Amino acid sequence: MTPSPSAPNRKQRQAEARAAKLEQFKKEQARRTRNRWIGIGSAIAGVVAVVALVATIIVTAPKAATYEAGGKNVSIEGVQTFDNTAGHVTGAVDYKQTPPAGGEHNPMWLNCGVYDQPVPNENAVHSLEHGAIWVTYSPDLPASQLDLLKTKIPRTYAVLSPYDDLPAPIVLSGWNVQLQVQKADDPRIAKFFEAYWQSSSVPEPGASCTGAFDAPGKVS
Repeated sequence: MTPSPSAPNRKQRQAEARAAKLEQFKKEQARRTRNRWIGIGSAIAGVVAVVALVATIIVTAPKAATYEAGGKNVSIEGVQTFDNTAGHVTGAVDYKQTPPAGGEHNPMWLNCGVYDQPVPNENAVHSLEHGAIWVTYSPDLPASQLDLLKTKIPRTYAVLSPYDDLPAPIVLSGWNVQLQVQKADDPRIAKFFEAYWQSSSVPEPGASCTGAFDAPGKVS
């Protein structure tokens, strides 16, 4: 008859318990290490995704147009000229043109930039006095046309905003000059900026187009 193995003594049981705890500790440590690497990998992937997104935005974002300040003697078909005079008033002004292309205006100019809401006439006209170009568009202008129009606008000394009841889908206004166009790809838009952007013939050439009044709806 084969003798039955004797039951583990106390030392053996303690050794087995320690071995089991050590094995459990190793498994827990391995799990934590694995999770840590997963976390690091996820973080790196997230950073890469953000960098890629930012790069895509930078590459695909429309670049602002550039023009030479001071204005050029360029003949542009369809440009209307006026003889509005300057002056500061605090109330509403009944302008002769739609949108206004000069005249009395609010003492505070409108900060140049892109707006997705109509801006106050009286403040925008003050910006024209400083040499800015005000590009207005009909609120129902197709989005593709608006996107294209934005590529024609310089980063400074220009205001872009919707305007109700325009005589044309797009109207460009400088001080005492105005041009109506039907589409954003009209080459006269760039010519208008070349002729009148930061013109030296405005009442206050070189005066600031920032640091005053942001109307509601300013995007950039």
